[in-house]
Amino acid sequence: MADTANLAPQEIQSRNFSLWLFASLLCAGFLLRLRLAWLTFLNPDEALHYFLSHQPSLKLAYKASLTTAHPPLMILFLHYWAYLGTSELWLRMPFVIAGTLFCWIMFLWIATVASKRAACFALALCSFLPSLISLSSEIRQYAFLLLFCACCLYFLERAFQQNSSKWMLLSALALYLALLTHYSALIFAVAVGVYALLRLREERPWPAISIFWIAGQLGAIALCVSLYESQISNLEHAGVPSEIASTWLRTSIFHRGEDHLVLFAWTRTLRLFRYFFSHGTIGFLGFLLFVFAISLLLFFPRPALCKRRYPLAALLTSAFLITFLAALAGVYPYGGTRHDILLAIFAILGIAIGFDQLNIRPAVLSCWLKPAIVAAALIICSFFQSPAGPYIRPRHQRRRLMHAATDLLNSLPADSAIFTDSQGSMVLNYYLCHETMRLPFAPGTNSLQVFRCGNHRLVAVDTLAGFDRNTFPDMLRRAWESVPAETTLHMFQS
Repeated sequence: MADTANLAPQEIQSRNFSLWLFASLLCAGFLLRLRLAWLTFLNPDEALHYFLSHQPSLKLAYKASLTTAHPPLMILFLHYWAYLGTSELWLRMPFVIAGTLFCWIMFLWIATVASKRAACFALALCSFLPSLISLSSEIRQYAFLLLFCACCLYFLERAFQQNSSKWMLLSALALYLALLTHYSALIFAVAVGVYALLRLREERPWPAISIFWIAGQLGAIALCVSLYESQISNLEHAGVPSEIASTWLRTSIFHRGEDHLVLFAWTRTLRLFRYFFSHGTIGFLGFLLFVFAISLLLFFPRPALCKRRYPLAALLTSAFLITFLAALAGVYPYGGTRHDILLAIFAILGIAIGFDQLNIRPAVLSCWLKPAIVAAALIICSFFQSPAGPYIRPRHQRRRLMHAATDLLNSLPADSAIFTDSQGSMVLNYYLCHETMRLPFAPGTNSLQVFRCGNHRLVAVDTLAGFDRNTFPDMLRRAWESVPAETTLHMFQS
């Protein structure tokens, strides 16, 4: 009795410490995202997303969203969110919050399917990986996508644990939101469908649970058919997927006759983990832990993982396999690109399980050594990023630099001509044109667009590749011909 009485305060103290630790990690992750959202100017994709949402009506915003390679949900959300403010930080705030909530939901889910220690490691990775911080500090679909997918997995687990049709319904709704946010959610839907089928087969829940799950899957299929008819088919007809695959995502698509299958699979997988961690060596170590976790689940099950070993192994591998097959078919990239950030959910789960199950003797040493290793790895990833990231280094992406550039352009005489590429025109639409914004909705035509931008004329080359040294002389000649009366042509590139 005395021992029990002595243990109770220790357990309370340990629980309070854990809560403070989790709250500190979340707050630190939130502040890092908030800082990046505050410091940097909008990149061309962010400016384009704002422009598409900045339409006179919801119907027009929806029509504008159909011209992009993404479902309409985020654009429709921005249409209303922008009524409350249009500063860079305000527009990015929902994505900062969504990225932080994703970290917490991942912790809750992994604590349920694996262990609390693995969940702690996962929370640290989700909060501090540079790739996740960057994407959840921008006006992009990925923060919402990750949050909805994590919610789908967590609600699904609660449905199985509690035999609850309510949680199964919430899981289906989260899946629908993910499908309406980004098309990589199709990969997630298939992977989580395989996982759910295995869980249903092993656990035999109440019939109502199976019925609600089947109904949810039928709803997801109907939603995918609707998206295909309203948007995907038109994009295919316009050749947008093939043009993207032949330009900046070319190295992440398998090209028969050029790429070797085994080499493609190996190098792109390593590039993917390197992208997650923003560091080659630590990304490779993360990949080894991921493989170690799969081998444990399949061949050397530990007591804590026995119950869900085969469903978890299928969940970890199926998403990567589906994305890889999509790259072989030429319909979706597989490699070190943000378009595959969805796979971070499964990579983090595998790495957390593998690191948690890694034996370090003695056990007392493991209690502090493992957190120290995770902290050291994340510090290295943050301060010694390799590859370095975007072409413009972070210190050159400060808002004040963009504001100084637009102030300079505003100081030019009225009706001055500004020559820019497609991405530069997107940025100028937000920072210079304001209510006179205009962009063509058919990228890649190499046409020249001349339109008003505030008090100036914008001469924009509509090309996905931007300025190229081989074609630039011809572009410049055509720009001069479009404004023959001008004696000076000012150039802007972002």
